[in-house]
This record gives sequence, C-alpha cells and structure tokens, in this order.
Amino acid sequence: MRHPHPPQPPSPERSAELRRRFAEEARSERPDLATLCLLVGAEADGTLDEAGLDAAQVELDRLAGQLPFRPGTPRAWAVALRDLLGERYGFHGATADYQRLESSLLHEVLRRRRGLPILLSVVWLEVARRAGAPVYGVALPGHFVVGLGSESESGPESGSLAGASSGSLSGASQERVLVDPFDGGRVLSGQDAEVLVAGATGAGLRESMLEPAAPLDVVSRVLNNIRAWAARRPEQSAVGLWAVDLALLLPAHAARLRYERARLLVQRGEFAAGAGELEAYAEVVGAVDQAVAEEVRREARTARAMLN
Repeated sequence: MRHPHPPQPPSPERSAELRRRFAEEARSERPDLATLCLLVGAEADGTLDEAGLDAAQVELDRLAGQLPFRPGTPRAWAVALRDLLGERYGFHGATADYQRLESSLLHEVLRRRRGLPILLSVVWLEVARRAGAPVYGVALPGHFVVGLGSESESGPESGSLAGASSGSLSGASQERVLVDPFDGGRVLSGQDAEVLVAGATGAGLRESMLEPAAPLDVVSRVLNNIRAWAARRPEQSAVGLWAVDLALLLPAHAARLRYERARLLVQRGEFAAGAGELEAYAEVVGAVDQAVAEEVRREARTARAMLN
C-alpha cells in the first residue's frame, strides 16, 4: 500500500520565525499546548499560514462551545466529550494512522478527525479545558489517554486500580475517569487501563503512570513520535531533523538529541557539519564515559573522510 507524501516544509525564513515562537512559548510561564502543537504543524506543513493557525484555534473554541454547560461529575464530562467529539464529529484513530505524518499534526487531526492517540488526546484536552472541565493528559506507556477529575487524586493515595471494573476510578474524595480518544472517547475501567499498559509493556499498571502529563512533556512525546516516524523512512531525514531541532528548543531535553542530530546531518550528506556536532557531543559525553566519547570521535573522523 502506498502512503501519501508528507506535507512540504515552509521556507527557511518562515521556519526561523516558527522556531523563535516555539522556543518563546515553550519557555513561557504557562506554555500553551495547542499553540505549541500548531507550531509543530506549521514547521511540517508550509501551507499552514497565520490564518490557518488562527482557524485551528477557532475550531477548538467552536467545539468547546458545543459542550453542555458544566455537565457535572468527571464521568458526566467524559460522556459529554465522547458524545460530541467521538460520536457526533467522529474523532477517532485506526491502525493505518500510525503510517501518516499528518496523524501527528494538530491542524490535520482537526481537519481529518483522525490521528494518533496523543494528538486526539490533545483535541480532547483543549476542547475540555476551554469548556472548564477538570482535565489532564495521562501518558500511559505506548498509549496516551485523558483523565477527568481532580489531578491531586491521581497519586498513590487514591488506592489500587487493580480489578476496577466500573467506568470510573474513585479516589479518596474525588471520582476520576480515564477516556481513550483513539477509541472515540470510550470511558476506561481500571481493567481497560491495565490491558493497555500490559499490551505496550507486558507489565502491570502502576499508580505513577496516572500522574498528569505537563504540556511540555506532551509536546516532547509528539516530537518523539515524529522522529520515530522519520527514522523508519530514511528518505524523510529532513522531517527527523526539524523534529530534533524543535525538541532541542524545549527547556529540558536529553543530551543524546545532539548525537541524533549529528547523525542525521551525516545521513543527509552534510558531512562537515555532522562531524563538527559529533565532536562537540564527544566532548560532553567524555566527562562521564570516555569509551563512548572515543566511539563518537571515530564516527566524526569517518564523516570527515567522506569529504575527500
């Protein structure tokens, strides 16, 4: 099966402006999840201009305006969101969506109403937040979902989830509900959540897995997905490169991203630039592991030899 070509990137000037805004938003006191995800989309898709960015925000506002006014309990919120987004508008995911870059781009998910679990969760989060719901993201291993209820009740004091079979996870004083936007907003029982985790990791569900995901953690995971998509497609190294570049703009990021960026540059035939970045990374890693540093320097020398 042939998959459609991914979107074409913006001009270098537009890209530079988008990255400046992305870094500024990521370092703000309260980073806005929708804005950051839309800027990722604009870096991927040169057709997403300012009007398109505004239109996506307006669409999220419009959807939020169609929710009932403060329906009540977390479960009532979950049902209202499922009825609106999952059933009325048909937001959901399918296995084939993992093969498309568009499934990681918020503006395309809003247009197609299809996407990866984490991007569909962003739609749920942003629509619910605008409507005043007690909502937060939950980064289960391998499958992002959405929590409704008091975030403070998501810790160990809430009690074990094992064996829970109802559509809510009751804490000491506040009902909590998990929903799966990839499955159209299905309300998850504790057992459902355990099955999702077991399918991804082979291990059991731990309470720590239910802690709220911060906006920057969500964006980092979105970029991880894009990097993974590109890594499976060597001809899309340019996509991998801009995803690494955006990840490096986040206030907290792994030093190894520098190594990944250097190797992408070499892969793209930018041998001198890639070798320089490999050498710089070797200096950093040498402080903790000389053997790894020497291996990276060897890679740098090999890259420089490609220039001859």
